Order: sequence, then C-alpha cells, then structure tokens
Amino acid sequence: MELKGRIISKGVAEGEALTTSQPISFYGGVDPDTGVIIEKGHELEGKKVTDKILVFPNGKGSTVGSYTLYRMKKNNTAPAGIINEECETVVAVGAIISEIPCIDKIDISKIETGDTVRLQNDVVRIEK
Repeated sequence: MELKGRIISKGVAEGEALTTSQPISFYGGVDPDTGVIIEKGHELEGKKVTDKILVFPNGKGSTVGSYTLYRMKKNNTAPAGIINEECETVVAVGAIISEIPCIDKIDISKIETGDTVRLQNDVVRIEK
C-alpha cells in the first residue's frame, strides 16, 4: 500500500512500525537515554522507539520535546522516522533539527505495529 502525505523533514527511512492512537510527549514521555516510552498509562508505555517508524496522531507537551528528539538522535535512541496525522510544531522542529524523516497528513489507521514501512519524502509505503 502507498500513501501520500506532506513532507515535514525530508529523507528516507525504513523500519518496523510502532503505532499508537495516542499523542506522544517527547519531554517527560520518552526516556532520551534509552528510547523507551515512560509516560504512565500510555498504550506504548515500556516500548522502545529506537530505529522504529513511529506512527502517532500528533505530539503534545512542552517545547523542550524538540530538544529531547535531538538528544535522542545524538544518543542513537531516536526513531528512524515519524508519521503523524497532524504534525505540530514541537515534533516538526525536533524532526528537522535531528534530521529524522517526518511526514504528516497520513491516515495512520492504515498502519499497524509490526508493518514494514518506508518513508521517502512525501510517500509512505506499507508492507503488511
């Protein structure tokens, strides 16, 4: 399956999808040293985002989340790519400064955890 979206941060990334219907806060919700989601009660709590194609509706929380994504990139704990329904400023800035491919305007209900996903600029290819 192929979906077309809007480029937030150009690039190519491929990996296993890690999908949630809940927004993600990178500041306080993800441990930048381990890449593990630590937000209590989040459906991905305890899951590692490192090298995954992280699929979520939108970000939430503090603007420090942009720096957290950057720190994750420097620590080699960042996701390989990000797909959003609507990418807000915190995630957009974090993806751009970290050079993490990011795309939005995607129907994330079409992507399931475990799918193989490839981002290439504004195109998302999904293998079930």
